[in-house]
Amino acid sequence: MGYIKTLNKWANAHTYYPLDLLRVSLGIFLFYKGVYFMSNLNILIDLIEPVKSVAGDMLVVHYIAPAHFVGGFLIVFGLLTRWAIIAQLPILIGAVIINFVGEMNTGNLILSLSVLAVCIFFLFYGSGKHSVDKYLKMQQ
Repeated sequence: MGYIKTLNKWANAHTYYPLDLLRVSLGIFLFYKGVYFMSNLNILIDLIEPVKSVAGDMLVVHYIAPAHFVGGFLIVFGLLTRWAIIAQLPILIGAVIINFVGEMNTGNLILSLSVLAVCIFFLFYGSGKHSVDKYLKMQQ
């Protein structure tokens, strides 16, 4: 717990508006992907076709879309950011693996690797100074 507090103190001392903008844009992107996968379920099922035998397809489908939808919403506002990103990590690692197991699509690989890198950054950085988490901590 002390380690998290030191990370939060460092993040609050070194926060800038571009990092908050990056967090908000990450959340908007994940929210958009959640809505996109909910409205185009067949595309999501086709994407997970290479790993269909490893995991149940409906279980994965019912995890990916809501996790992106809710996680993106939470990340935009900076509420429970680390928990929302922890929920995104298996999905993003799976997106990278699917590019190697299935048909290689360099655009999707670069996109999933960059989103994974930004999520790992915010996993350690936290939600920042301009977030609901910080506001709620200041109200205590």
